[in-house]
Amino acid sequence: MLSYVCVNWILLLLFAGTTVSDSVVTGEVGQNVTVPCYYKVQAEHDITSMCWGQEKCPPSKCKRPIIWTDGHKVTDQYGSRYMLKGNLQRGDVSLTIVNAQIADSGTYCCRVELPGLFNDQRTNHRVVIKKARITTASPHTYTTEQTPAPGSTSESSFTVPGTWPSVSPSEAPQTASGPCPDSPDCLDVTANLQNTSVLLPSQQYSENGLYIGIGSCAVLLVILILALYLT
Repeated sequence: MLSYVCVNWILLLLFAGTTVSDSVVTGEVGQNVTVPCYYKVQAEHDITSMCWGQEKCPPSKCKRPIIWTDGHKVTDQYGSRYMLKGNLQRGDVSLTIVNAQIADSGTYCCRVELPGLFNDQRTNHRVVIKKARITTASPHTYTTEQTPAPGSTSESSFTVPGTWPSVSPSEAPQTASGPCPDSPDCLDVTANLQNTSVLLPSQQYSENGLYIGIGSCAVLLVILILALYLT
């Protein structure tokens, strides 16, 4: 019975060890993503070796290892995009994935080889890389000020996209002048003015000459009749 308990205890230590709960690290495509991992360093003898792998931490070593360090420097590196940028001698063994891609998503194991039997610190991290978000420019608000009439002020604002459309002179709207360009009374007055003939000074002079000629002819005709009557 005692031997059975001892075997179970040994197996439990072998397959469990010191494992921290899983954590989730998210990032975007094209960015540098840092997966955190630390261990306590109080003196020089606390500095130890460790490894990173691309699967959950096994009972020993790392599966699909991507980087190894002896505690002072990186000894093995299986890809140029995987780096340890922290202070290794301070226990900062965080993994930096440079120019992350969607294919980098998955589980990563940080294994710190601590002294003692089955005493390694094992941490599993789930990395999720998402597509980069695309942002769109919001429309701008332009404010125009018009010259106010006496005794009144006027200001209008409108929202348009970032650029102004070009308008040819033939397509430009025609602006009517006057105080009431759209009222019915003004339209009637305009129509009457268009239908009314205006005599120019030259036309007035020609009509006056015509009247004078007709009057002279009438006077001569009367004189002629009186002369015939007398004779």
